[in-house]
Amino acid sequence: MTKHKFFLYPKDVDSFGFDWGRLALTVAPEVNGAERFSGGVVDLPSGEGHARHNHPGSEEIIFVISGEGEQMVEDENGIPVTKNVGPGCTIYVPESRFHSTKNTGHGPMQLFVAYSPAGPERALRDLPDFRLVPPGI
Repeated sequence: MTKHKFFLYPKDVDSFGFDWGRLALTVAPEVNGAERFSGGVVDLPSGEGHARHNHPGSEEIIFVISGEGEQMVEDENGIPVTKNVGPGCTIYVPESRFHSTKNTGHGPMQLFVAYSPAGPERALRDLPDFRLVPPGI
């Protein structure tokens, strides 16, 4: 494990590649020793997104860096709430709530996501379309 990497760009770390896009973890226990949360940059090509899912035991913050999309988060009654989102929007996903994101714009969509506590990103390695993408690719 590499510790004390305080300044990281997504191009400097392994990425999780999927048919729908990519996640570059720039903060995580295995990346730089973060203990209480993890996070990184998600890139979604136009028309792509990740399916409805949840993170049992973890909260998530999604910050839209660029692009436009449709974000769904279930409310406390399990009813989906869907909004159009764009640059500067912060989405809070409560612990274990189902949510999904889709890029509805004409160009790429980029997000910063953070999980607390760290760990939900580990389950992504079990998805059938997972592939590890080396830095710089």
